[in-house]
Formats: sequence, structure tokens, C-alpha cells
Amino acid sequence: MGLGVGIVGLPNVGKSTTFNALTKAQNAESANYPFCTIEPNKAVVPVPDPRLEELAKIVNPERIQHSTVDFVDIAGLVKGASAGEGLGNQFLSNIREVEVILHMVRCFEDENITHVENSINPLRDIEIIESELIFADVQQLDKKLDRLKRQAKLEKGAQAMAEIATELRAHLDDIKPVSTFARRDDENFQALDKELRFLSNKTIIYGANVDEAGLLEENSFVKAVKEHAKAVGADVVVLCAKVEEEMIGLEEDEAEEFLKELGIEESGLKQIIRLAFDKLGLASYFTAGVKEVRAWTIEKGWKAPKAAAVIHNDFEKGFIRAEVIGYNDFIAFKGEAGSKEAGKMRLEGKEYIVQDGDVMHFRFNV
Repeated sequence: MGLGVGIVGLPNVGKSTTFNALTKAQNAESANYPFCTIEPNKAVVPVPDPRLEELAKIVNPERIQHSTVDFVDIAGLVKGASAGEGLGNQFLSNIREVEVILHMVRCFEDENITHVENSINPLRDIEIIESELIFADVQQLDKKLDRLKRQAKLEKGAQAMAEIATELRAHLDDIKPVSTFARRDDENFQALDKELRFLSNKTIIYGANVDEAGLLEENSFVKAVKEHAKAVGADVVVLCAKVEEEMIGLEEDEAEEFLKELGIEESGLKQIIRLAFDKLGLASYFTAGVKEVRAWTIEKGWKAPKAAAVIHNDFEKGFIRAEVIGYNDFIAFKGEAGSKEAGKMRLEGKEYIVQDGDVMHFRFNV
């Protein structure tokens, strides 16, 4: 769907280790020195959704298909990245192509793993990365502002755009991210953001990477990250990237047992994937048949004909009606037949907004 999550952070904070675990494969080189990742690694990751397994118990399909999220492992940024340090411009352009940022932050001490700043201080690390994003936005905005000022002399419409760009430039001068700019609802700002794709306006999820001890007891580093995240309205997921990577070769039941032994209820990666899916503004509806039980990915707020198009474009063109059963009803009444008998199947038209978890069939003209 053209939406993705970029994994960013300083070198050696656990980005590539997290990526390895996300993809269940050792395909992102993880080494103890900066810039071991040069080209961005991309992966399509299934979204954990226990509802699919529950549907499958009723339908007994040949296969199960999950919704997915695209993750991109972006090489470690350093101070001065916006000015080209450490191949920074290349890395920043990779961030521009994603919609959500997973900002990995190191929250443990280990003298055997080098830190590019020579000490563990997650708030300093966050400030370095996010300042570089702001500096990159300043560079983009300055180029646009020069053009707008020239256009404003000739075009009436460019005047309002130039004014809001000037206000935004003053805001960025205070090292404040675009995401906290007061006039983000203004249509001129939104046009600017659509064109320039401001880095500091992207949704951020903080991944607090801890050691095993940090999974059981919240350390001072994690507390500091959570306080910062609360102040800026971001989410935090605590995980041990090394533990997640160690589970790569395990079956699902073995992985669950492994986590129980560590005293953990759920994998941090599963939390990250689900949260990323939600922050991308995505939802799933289901189809349930003997061939497959499948989650289809849509954007929240889509109406039935557009949702049908993710199966096939002809479904949207020839859309007549959608047969809809809520997930809870489908489970409670043991499938489609039982739901019909209970009066829980609805026929919905072109204006119906598809809800997450709807079990659907589409009627359409060929």
C-alpha cells in the first residue's frame, strides 16, 4: 500500500538486530561498528492477529494469510547527518520515503558494545537524531521558501504559502519539530508537507532496547525515554533486541515458552508490529473460506467499494453490495451459516465504512 516504517537510531543501538528478528532471517548484517548497514534493508512483516486463528478453527482453510507491514532498516545516523556526515544525506532521503519512524534507543550498558558517543544517555541520543531531522527539514524549507518569495510577487496564491512557510521556519529555528507546529491543520501547510515530506512531522514510536534484566525491571534509561515520549505524545515499546533475535529459529509454542521462562507475557516485536500497523492508519477486514482465511489491509475510513478493490479492481468497478458479519458474531455463531440464522449478516451499500474485523463477501457485476 506504499506505507512503511523506517527503523532509525544512532549506530549500534540495536536497529539491525531488531530488523533481523522482525524478518525472522539474518538478512541485515549486524556488526559492532558504525555504518555496517549502507543500503536500506526492506522487509514485509506479517501482523500478529489471533483473530485469524480463531476464524480458521471454524472454517478449516487450506492456508491463513495475514495483513503485513513494510519495515525498512535505515543505516545509523550520526551528529551532522543533515550536513552529509556519515553518508547522512542518503540515509535521510530513505527516511523521507516512510510514514512512521521506529526510533531505536539503547537503554542498557555493555562495555563490549561500543557507543558512538562513548556513553549511554538515551535522551541525548534522541536529541541528536531528532535534531538532525529538524536540520534536514530546514534545508528543504529554505529552498522552497526562496521560490515562494519570488512567486509571491507574481502570484496571489503563493503569498499565503510563503507566509506559513516563514512561520514554520521560525518554529524550526527553536529546534522544535514540525509535528509541534501550531498551524498543521492549515491547507497551505498540508500542501507544503505533501510536497516536502517533512521528516520531523512523522509519527514516532520509540523502541527502548534493554538487556534481559531490563525486561523484568524498568531501569532509569527506560523511565527517561517514557517521560520524554509522554511529553511529545509518542508511544514506547520496551524490548530486548538480542532476545528477540535468539527466538528467530523457534516455533511459535517454543517462543512462547522461552518468553514465559524470562517472565515476559508478549514479544516486544509483536507489540511494535501491531502498533506500527495502527499508526500507519491501517485496518484489516477478513474473508473466510475453505481455500483461505485472509486479512485484507485497508486504510481506516475506507468505504466498501474501495476496500473491495484490494481483492480485485473489478470488485470496486462492479460493486453492488457487501455481505458483512462482525468478527465477534462470526465467532459466537460458529461461522457464516450460524450468523445468517441469527440475523447477524448485514447487506451494506457503497457508503458503508468498513470496520476493523469485519468478515466480508462482495457482490459485484462482472
